[in-house]
Amino acid sequence: MRLLLDESLPRRFRHSLSDHTVRTVVDMGWAGVKNGKLLALAANEFDAFLTVDKNLPYQQNLTSLPIAVLVLDAVSNELSELLLLVPALERELTSLKPRTYVHIVK
Repeated sequence: MRLLLDESLPRRFRHSLSDHTVRTVVDMGWAGVKNGKLLALAANEFDAFLTVDKNLPYQQNLTSLPIAVLVLDAVSNELSELLLLVPALERELTSLKPRTYVHIVK
């Protein structure tokens, strides 16, 4: 699966998703792009967008998402905390449907 990591996630998190093609917003040259436009850009090249931004569902119309969005709900966005969510994330990715919103918690 082709995954895009939001700026709020540490770059090193990509290494925990080695079965997938993972790029970051910064890699793509999209740093600072607002969520609505960012999701539209991502939809052209990725299957899913990963973020820790818990406000994103309130800022976007989830019924018209152009791409699947997964919000990682960890204590912080430190790598050690995010790694605890990887098993749940991998489970969700196996059955992920396009244009859906998934909230991932431990």
